[in-house]
Amino acid sequence: MPFEPASAVLRTAGADGWTLVEPLTYVGSRERFVVPAGFVTDLASVPRPVLWLVPRSGRYTLAAVLHDWLCTVGIRTGAVTSQQADGVFRRVMREAGVPVLLRWLMWAGVRWGALADAERRPGWLLSAPGVLAITVLAAPLVLPPSLLVVPGLLVYAAAERLVSGESGVRPWSRDPG
Repeated sequence: MPFEPASAVLRTAGADGWTLVEPLTYVGSRERFVVPAGFVTDLASVPRPVLWLVPRSGRYTLAAVLHDWLCTVGIRTGAVTSQQADGVFRRVMREAGVPVLLRWLMWAGVRWGALADAERRPGWLLSAPGVLAITVLAAPLVLPPSLLVVPGLLVYAAAERLVSGESGVRPWSRDPG
C-alpha cells in the first residue's frame, strides 16, 4: 500500500467531519503527498441519495482523505490542479483495490463536483467527454434506486420535523441544520 501508515487514525469533528490524528503520507511512483495531522475531512463526499451505492468509507477511505486535502490545500498551493487531484484519486483507488466500476463512478462524481466549485472548475471541459460518457452509462444503474431513496428521505425529514419540532432538518445532509 502506498500510504504510510497503512491506515488512518481519525477523530470525529462535528456532524460531517473527521480530523486526522496522525499525518498520512502517500508515496506514489511520481509524487509524494503528506496530509498533516489536524486536517479535517468528510471522507468520501457522497450525495445522500447514492449512499446506498457508495458509503462514506470503504477501501477508498485513504484515497478520499488524500483527495480532500488535494482539493483544498493541494490546489491552493499549486501542488496540483483540480483535474490532477481527481486523477490521483482514481489512481490511488486502483492501487487500493477499489473495483473498476466503482472507482470510475466515484471519479465521475468528483469531476461533477468540480464543475459546481468555482475553484475546481478550471479545466473541467477537458474531462467532460469522459464524465458524460460514464454518467450516461451509469444512469440506468444508479438513477432508479436513487430516485426511490429521495422520497424516503423527504418522508423521513417530514416525520423528523413533526417529532422534533425542528424546521431546519435537511434529509440530504448529515448536518443537523
